[in-house]
Amino acid sequence: MTAQPTGLTGIDIRAEIDRLRKDRNAVILAHYYQKPEIQDLADYVGDSLELSKKAADTDADVIAFCGVKFMADTAKILSPEKIVILPDMDAGCSLEDSCPPQKFKAFREAHPDHIALTYINCSTEVKALSDVIVTSSSAETILAQIPKSQKIIFGPDRHLGGYLNRKFDRDMLLWPGVCIVHEAFSETELIKLMAQHPGAPVAAHPECPPHIVDHADYVGSTSGILGFAKSFPGDTLIVATEPHIIHQMQRAIPDKTFIGAPGADGNCNCNICPYMALNTLEKLYVALRDLQPRIEIEEGLRLRAKKSLDRMLEMAAGTVGMGDLGRA
Repeated sequence: MTAQPTGLTGIDIRAEIDRLRKDRNAVILAHYYQKPEIQDLADYVGDSLELSKKAADTDADVIAFCGVKFMADTAKILSPEKIVILPDMDAGCSLEDSCPPQKFKAFREAHPDHIALTYINCSTEVKALSDVIVTSSSAETILAQIPKSQKIIFGPDRHLGGYLNRKFDRDMLLWPGVCIVHEAFSETELIKLMAQHPGAPVAAHPECPPHIVDHADYVGSTSGILGFAKSFPGDTLIVATEPHIIHQMQRAIPDKTFIGAPGADGNCNCNICPYMALNTLEKLYVALRDLQPRIEIEEGLRLRAKKSLDRMLEMAAGTVGMGDLGRA
């Protein structure tokens, strides 16, 4: 993994980031799973696709994406004319790693009667091999438009795919990937926590395995969980997703109590995403200074990947029907 930058002693990192943000005409994006100090200086904080869309709508010349690589790739797909930088190029994703493009291509070829409905947590190459990309926010809306007679491959997250199968009585063929963060929650420890806080609802991300989701009062994306936190009538919420989202909850609703769902050791430390944690203020400063590491995508590949993203946006908005959906 990339080492922390050296030689920055005596530099006011926050002031320098602000200076470079102006000098570079840059927009800084931070995913909900970033450290609080990065969230607090970002221009926008949110879900990965939401951030990429917001950045595309700005007149910024540079997008500094504090997230993981597939998110920065998505920003480049939507904003090819902008420079996109990622503070640490080693900030990957276990779901992306679980689905190598050549293996996914072979899997598709082995099931020619299936369309590929693919979670956005995947590489640009896998997006280019897919028919429709989905997010945890849009997956239900899009799946509801696809007839049950249509066979579907869903990847790379088997837990999200399984949740959709159960909710919609589908039989999608699931790629066997998982998110290492959401896989780490302990049902036993969650039940203990629920007993300590009777009446407190549980909000869970659908990347969690079934034994966690089954205890949830609300299941949804990170932005959906944040919305639920703002609207539920109680004063305590148990949160089963990466715990850095709690920072936004505490900022928005300081009079409520938010508790991260525990891992197997009884705390939530194991549920901090190790990839998201690679980004730091120091690395963000160096990335803005040097405009490196930079995301580069070959134009033909970008256009093929964008096609599956465009289909998602159209289907989520209801502007394209299933009849318009062709194989990638």
